[in-house]
Parts: sequence; C-alpha cells; structure tokens
Amino acid sequence: MVALRLIRLIETHSEQIARTLATRIRTSPKTAQLQKISESELLTGLQELLLHMSEWLLSKTDNDIEQRYQQIAARRASQGIALADSCWAIVMTKEYLWDFIQKQGFLRNPIELYGEMELLALVDQFFDRALCYMAEGYSQNQVSTEIAAPRKKQREFNAAAFVP
Repeated sequence: MVALRLIRLIETHSEQIARTLATRIRTSPKTAQLQKISESELLTGLQELLLHMSEWLLSKTDNDIEQRYQQIAARRASQGIALADSCWAIVMTKEYLWDFIQKQGFLRNPIELYGEMELLALVDQFFDRALCYMAEGYSQNQVSTEIAAPRKKQREFNAAAFVP
C-alpha cells in the first residue's frame, strides 16, 4: 500500500522533518509568539507527532485527537500564545507534510496516485480536526479563566476585609 509506505517514510525522516518544521515555525512572523516556548519543547512535540504518524492517521480515534489538541491548547494559552499562532503552526505542519509526500516521486501508475491521494486525505482530515480541537481548547481555557477571575477577586476582597 502506497499510503502506508509514505507514512513510514515520514516516520523514518521524522527527526529531519521536525527540525525543518521547528525552524520554520520559530522564524515565521505568523507564529512569532511560539518563540515563547523552548526549542526543545517544540521539537519534541513535532517529533512525537511525526514518529507516530501512522498511529495518528490510522488507529487513533477522534477522541484521542480531541484530547491531545485540547491539552496542547490549554498549555499554549497558559503560556500566553495566541490561538492564531498555534493554528498557523498546525497549518504549516500540514503544508510541509503535503510537500514532503508529493516530492517523494512514488507516482508511477494510477494505483500509486490513488494511494497518495488517500494519504493526503488522511493528513487533511487529521490536521483539520486538530485545528478545530485546538480552537475548542482555547475557548474552554478562556471560559475557565473568565469564570476564575471574578472568583479570585472576590477571595482577595474577602481576605482584605479580614485584615486588621
């Protein structure tokens, strides 16, 4: 199966792809706020995704993707990174993988072309869901923060009222 062969190629080259992506993400003006996180954190996250790409595309459930990207969203929001920057990082990753897949030159016959199209559809579906769950995670974090802020102010007021 061509799609599986291409996925394995991504996994085999995961370190090189992750380094290239990390550099692009850290130097792009669209993802400037991601410079707030360490290069090693960004690189580790990319490598984990790419090294296990076959699992993410073929066996992980929608709930797995939701959980992963809502956790990432909560962490990024707590680090003061804008949703747009996180979304652009996902888009840049998706686009780079599309380019990587298309440059592999496996296309010799209609079956291989179909395999590549099948893989690109899986990549699209995965990253589209990751984007949506990332946005949901940021929204949930914002709601939690908005609820917590008045409660914190009330606790501070109550504590100040009891200070002699």
